[in-house]
Parts: sequence; C-alpha cells; structure tokens
Amino acid sequence: QVQLVESGGGLVQAGGSLRLSCAASGRTFSGYAMLAGWLRQAPGQAREFVAAIRWSGTITYYGDSVKGRFTISRDNAKKAVYLQMDSLKPEDTAVYYCAAVNGWPSNPLSEYEYNYWGQGTQVTVSS
Repeated sequence: QVQLVESGGGLVQAGGSLRLSCAASGRTFSGYAMLAGWLRQAPGQAREFVAAIRWSGTITYYGDSVKGRFTISRDNAKKAVYLQMDSLKPEDTAVYYCAAVNGWPSNPLSEYEYNYWGQGTQVTVSS
C-alpha cells in the first residue's frame, strides 16, 4: 500500500502563489516505476486533471487550464512531489488531491488510472 499526504493548501489572493507538497510512503512504493499527479475538484464539479510527472525522469503532463502557470516537480530522495502554482485565479479554487499509480498507465490524464490517493488539501483563491 502507498500512502500519500498533501500539505501546503490555503487562502491566497488572485495573482498570488502557493506550493503544494505530497509525501509518499509505503511498503509497495516502487519509486521509479511510479506516476504521480495532482487532480482537483471544485464544489459541484467533476474531478479535473492538473499535472503529473514520471518518477523516473522529467516527463510531465499538464491540464490545459494550468499550462504556463503551474509547475510539477519531484524529489526522489524525499519521495515527494510538488506543485508550484503561480498566477492563481479564483477558478483554481478546489480541493487538490495527490494521486499515484505504479507502472505506465495508458492515459496519465485520467483520474481512473490512479489507484493511490491522498486526503486532499483545500486551495482557495479570492478575487
């Protein structure tokens, strides 16, 4: 089992920045074969893909709504994934979830590919 714990959410004004962190642990954490990502869900809306990164290298994926504003990164030694969020907008308000899957899913942008999830952290952007 893999455990994921998010941190770093909060309240920020539009145009501001936040950095989310996700710490991974667990006996079956396979490190280099893992895909880790961030997805978000606003009230009354479907869960939306934000970004993902291959643990083994620098391959990254981004949702269209965050390209150019958000940056995903990872620290293999710390088994952590980060999401740097800049130029935040009120529509970025959501619960942000860290998620992961072992192996090479066919569609990294789909929430259904991920089988490990964190509890979520709230991000609120005021206008």
